[in-house]
Amino acid sequence: MELELKEYVRIVRRRLWIIISLVLISTMTTGIISYYFIQPVYTASAKLIVNKSEDNKGKESFDYGSVSIDIKLVNTYKEIIKTPAIMDRVVERYPEINLSSEALISKVRVSSVNETQVMTISAQDQSQKQAVRIVNAISEVFQSEISTILKVDNVTILNRAKESDRTAPISPNPTTNIGISFLLSLLVSIGIALLLEYMDDTIKTEKDIENYLGIPTLGVITKIKPKDVVKGKSAKQQRVVGDTKYVNVNQ
Repeated sequence: MELELKEYVRIVRRRLWIIISLVLISTMTTGIISYYFIQPVYTASAKLIVNKSEDNKGKESFDYGSVSIDIKLVNTYKEIIKTPAIMDRVVERYPEINLSSEALISKVRVSSVNETQVMTISAQDQSQKQAVRIVNAISEVFQSEISTILKVDNVTILNRAKESDRTAPISPNPTTNIGISFLLSLLVSIGIALLLEYMDDTIKTEKDIENYLGIPTLGVITKIKPKDVVKGKSAKQQRVVGDTKYVNVNQ
């Protein structure tokens, strides 16, 4: 196992330039796209509460049965909000939004915390101002229309979205994108290096000769660079000049 690990390290070191090049190209491309080409997406949200109807608000006692019913109604209301019955009214009353009911439904998310009477309406858009406008319009229309749909009046808007609440875009996240790109490109480039090594059937070392031919190597002729030859001649001349007693043991 130790020998195999050393072999992998050797392969990676040999193909290191490929790995570094692919990782740099990938991360730089991801960063440029994330910062300059992907439009940011903003989100805005408003909270509504399903509480006692107007007929029961004068009672001082706390009716647990009524609260339980309101909690169960939350799931029904979440589905009603994302229907044409509500969205068509939003389009009619707020033409400045300039979206169809289908487009509004695709932009809106309705959520709630388990066993609570609170609902959260959120919308995503490339403009924060538009996202704020959408959630506030839907909240107001739903509050007014639910009494007609279910003959109840038990929805109150807790807080509306505000344009002054400047928030960072929820996407893209350049740091996360670059990190993911770095990891993926690193894995892919290492895989490519291993694949290239696997497909390379040339003989490079004494071990390759023994593995492929099954015979031991008696000698190795190393590759000498031209600059090494020049340095060798210069060093020999410096030793010979002025020293007549110099003897080269290799001769």
